[in-house]
Amino acid sequence: MIQAIVFLPLVGALIAGLLGRTIGHRPSEYITTGLLLIAAVLSWVVFLPVAFGGGLMGAAIDGHTAVLKIEVMRWIQVGDMDLRWVLRVDTLTAIMLVVVNTVSALVHVYSIGYMADDPHRNRFFAYLSLFTFAMLMLITADNFLQMFFGWEGVGLASYLLIGFWYTKPSATAAAMKAFIVNRVGDFGFALGIFGAFMVLGHIDFDGAFHAANELSTTGLPIMNFLGFQLDAMTVICLLLFMGAMGKSAQFLLHTWLPDAMEGPTPVSALIHAATMVTAGVFMVARLSPLFETSPFALTVVLVIGAITAFFAATVGLVQNDIKRVIAYSTCSQLGYMFVALGAGAYSAGVFHLFTHAFFKALLFLGAGAVIHAMHHEQDMRNMGGLRKKIPVTYAMMLIGTLALTGVGIPGSEFLGFAGFFSKDSIIEAAYAVGGNTGMFAFWLLVIAALFTSFYSWRLIHLTFHGSPRDAQHGHGHDVVAHDGDSHDEPLHDHAARAHDDHGHHDHGSAYDHAHEPPKVMQIPLYVLAVGAVLAGAVFYGMFFHDVEHIEHFFAGALVVDHEIIEAAHHVPLWVKWSATIAMLIGAGTAYIMYIRRPEMPGRIAAQNPGLYQFLLNKWYFDELYNTIFVKPALWVGRALWKGFDDWLIDETLSEGLGRRVQNVTSWVVKLQSGYLYHYAFAMLIGIAALLTWAIAAGGLI
Repeated sequence: MIQAIVFLPLVGALIAGLLGRTIGHRPSEYITTGLLLIAAVLSWVVFLPVAFGGGLMGAAIDGHTAVLKIEVMRWIQVGDMDLRWVLRVDTLTAIMLVVVNTVSALVHVYSIGYMADDPHRNRFFAYLSLFTFAMLMLITADNFLQMFFGWEGVGLASYLLIGFWYTKPSATAAAMKAFIVNRVGDFGFALGIFGAFMVLGHIDFDGAFHAANELSTTGLPIMNFLGFQLDAMTVICLLLFMGAMGKSAQFLLHTWLPDAMEGPTPVSALIHAATMVTAGVFMVARLSPLFETSPFALTVVLVIGAITAFFAATVGLVQNDIKRVIAYSTCSQLGYMFVALGAGAYSAGVFHLFTHAFFKALLFLGAGAVIHAMHHEQDMRNMGGLRKKIPVTYAMMLIGTLALTGVGIPGSEFLGFAGFFSKDSIIEAAYAVGGNTGMFAFWLLVIAALFTSFYSWRLIHLTFHGSPRDAQHGHGHDVVAHDGDSHDEPLHDHAARAHDDHGHHDHGSAYDHAHEPPKVMQIPLYVLAVGAVLAGAVFYGMFFHDVEHIEHFFAGALVVDHEIIEAAHHVPLWVKWSATIAMLIGAGTAYIMYIRRPEMPGRIAAQNPGLYQFLLNKWYFDELYNTIFVKPALWVGRALWKGFDDWLIDETLSEGLGRRVQNVTSWVVKLQSGYLYHYAFAMLIGIAALLTWAIAAGGLI
């Protein structure tokens, strides 16, 4: 069953990718989607006994650790290293299997409607399934090398999906940006793996964890890194976290995430809600025994996570593209997860990963339904009043927003949406860390919660409330998005307009013809909405409520820090209410600014142009990186091209040598004139030269 869960998506990818043109689009869609649905159901079959039945089915109990290992094949044998391809299934894996396969299956179903007019959709479904397989290889890895294989596979598949519309320059640029920025993080991740193997002597996780535990009791070795004598485990953990920063779009390596919105909306839901961006969070949680040996590395994780949560929330305040608002929200929520990991509350970080997958996928797919309804329009300034036109989509987006902003009653174990339980547990854990670092993270998270509430309700108000604003463009105007999925060729980022008799009317605004998406796109929204409502309340006890319950649930899959979790439960009452109060302030401010006094945002922006442009331009990180890295790299590239390739290789060596040879041969050619008297004259000269030489030689003798 485990092998079926992992390899069914690969089978679907191969069928759709290699045979898609032969069997046609519809069979490709149904085969890949059907296999993913089977994998999703089997994932729940694995997970439910873990959650409610007391352990993994068939897993051997080794002390407190319950791990099921399935050997697929012998992989690499070099000297003493005998590396097997093993699928590792414990509680952490079971959680991720449910998250990845459930969201991926729903995205496949949604894409049947969303991509119905695309002429290359068989390739699209092949890429989706390939991405899912790579992610499954990552989360079932039993050693560093296997994890790296899945890690790079996810990067490759994301490149293919983001740049799916390869005739669109902005999409190909975004795909390359995502790939290159991730290579920066992956370079650190690879160095971390090399360091772990060098210091710990093991490439499999169990051996590495055991060696790290022994080192923490006997004394950690010192490593010479970049000329500095540093604690070896700190260096290793920081390098590993560098990989997580790239894949999970943390501060400084975050710039690829908003640009990745150039891909089709289902890609945004798959990559940026539940799968690729959570790979870094999963990796740190999986390697928690290593990170526990380095308090400094955990502090770095905590600080970077807090800065990311705050930074992305500030940028989300002023974005106008509906998908980019949700993208920055994802970036911010990933920061929350890393704060939990850095605080030592690993289970709380995984809890937020679990709940976030449902409500963020719901928001992305809901945004796709809005884009579909508005015929490619993504700028929220050209929307408004859609609540009456698409009430089902409005209800789904409302549920996602309530879950994201963390609506619930503090102190309650049942009354609240999914995000309320997981987000509040992280904020409480940050406060429990104490000291300057803990308070720094706590206040940044509370402010980020306020901003999250503001921009989430801003999105709802601009999109669904008020009066329609796109009519101001006049009749017959085809509204085009300012960012994201604006198309300059006939590859459409929307659902089948075959279902829409008004798709190409030449009169009226997009609002006039707005409509609900087809049922095949609505069903995934309903399923995700259930998760967005219930995932927090149902699973709160297993992830954060009681320490003994958490230990029993995870069964050694990650480190459970009793002290931090107990301290988080005993924080002052005002700390427990802080996120809720921040959420209410943000929601109230958004209501005043976008419903009661809609002229206020423009006036505030006009009064603070510097701050507004600073946030609108994403703190100018793209411009900064362009100046520091891109332009010098292009200059060096052009210098090598002009100086080395053009002058030295082409002109001097290739063309220069060619010209010299040509000159010599032109003289030689003149010797072959074809005239008999020329050859007779040459023979006489030769005979005369020979006689002269013979006489001279005889005279010498």
